[in-house]
Amino acid sequence: MQTAIDPTTGKNVKSYKLISNKKLNKTIFGAQAAFQEWSRTDLEERARLLREAARILGEEQDALAMLITREMGKLLKDAKAEVEKCAWACLYYAQNAERFLRDEYIATEASKSYISYRPLGVILAVMPWNFPFWQVFRFAAPNLMAGNTILLKHAPNVPGCALAIADIMEKAGFPKGVFSSLIIDEKRVKKIIKNRVVRGVTLTGSVGAGRAVAGMAGKALKKTVLELGGSDPYLILDDADVIKAAQVCTKGRLLNNGQSCIGAKRFIVMRQVYNQFLEAFKAQMEEAVMGDPLEAETALGPLARQDLRDQLHAQVKKSVKGGAKRLIGGKKPKGKGFFYPPTILTDVKKGTPAYHEELFGPVASVIQAWDEEEAILIANDTSYGLGSAVFTQNRERGEQIAREHLQAGACFVNEMVKSDPRLPFGGIKNSGYGRELSHYGLREFTNPKTVYIE
Repeated sequence: MQTAIDPTTGKNVKSYKLISNKKLNKTIFGAQAAFQEWSRTDLEERARLLREAARILGEEQDALAMLITREMGKLLKDAKAEVEKCAWACLYYAQNAERFLRDEYIATEASKSYISYRPLGVILAVMPWNFPFWQVFRFAAPNLMAGNTILLKHAPNVPGCALAIADIMEKAGFPKGVFSSLIIDEKRVKKIIKNRVVRGVTLTGSVGAGRAVAGMAGKALKKTVLELGGSDPYLILDDADVIKAAQVCTKGRLLNNGQSCIGAKRFIVMRQVYNQFLEAFKAQMEEAVMGDPLEAETALGPLARQDLRDQLHAQVKKSVKGGAKRLIGGKKPKGKGFFYPPTILTDVKKGTPAYHEELFGPVASVIQAWDEEEAILIANDTSYGLGSAVFTQNRERGEQIAREHLQAGACFVNEMVKSDPRLPFGGIKNSGYGRELSHYGLREFTNPKTVYIE
């Protein structure tokens, strides 16, 4: 069984029975059978169905947002925004996929030679709980347009979301087998990857999960795309608008209750503005109202699971033991639900979790840097490389640092890191490889086939 637990109350929402091995095999081969037809469907028809999915997302936005909030604790207003963003992705690829997949003609000695982007086949998507709709749609929308069929293995704490997404696809009119949600345990992921009809795997999750899935897929010679989280550095330079930076940094750290791969994690502040920034940042973080995610005034809801809160608290305690100082927060509140308060750690030292690890919750690591060079060195002193940001009133200076010096898949200037269907999304180093979104994400699970005519 998979049981969804409301992280606000700690009470069970609903339990779901795991599918049998027989049904799993039938679904896998059903996806392959569907691929034979779906890959030959014209792009106009694929786009029509994706637009219909977008319409349903809009029509059922309130109910779907409530489901997200009940299963993983996201603020209801943010859950509504997540559903809306999924509709945007559907419309974006419905409008642009034909252009992205157009044959590319190359001048050679041939009478005609070109690259044709052809779908690979059945793709397994192993998805996380923190953006239970967006993570799925940012992969599904481009890949459905590319002509692939999808098997979704969602996180076990959001089974209702997994089935709701499959229901949307069915209502939209996608043929049976084109998109399937699998309510299964993690042990059966290996079996799916090994199946001869599965041609690729995408995973968003932890580094450990990424290594495990990549290892299994590598042995089976299957293409993979991995997004494995981050410890995103935000640089506050000596000429930054400190008040604005503090506002953006607070928003970036508390995004999704602090549970975002591209959430601001480490704040590296040049000494000239360190005290001023810390004062403004502390005030902003302290203003955040923690409570029921259904309430409009709430700025911080619960973490998604009790074990995640316990892990985060253990990281905080270990960091404090290693020399970090608790400026605010850092204590587990009493009462129901899996809440953790806005927390700021200062004097964060190398060798502690707050310096090196991803803190998946509303905990900020503030580190002082002597100058710009040291700030960049600290920013890059991480095994991750997903997102980063730099704050400065000199845009040319910020752009140079973002473009040339920060080691990450996305670098923002004077703004929090965020995903956008129009821009590629993904990381380097332990944050994974491959890209989602934009035309890069659309082509990841295609075969760039060379066609050469004498």
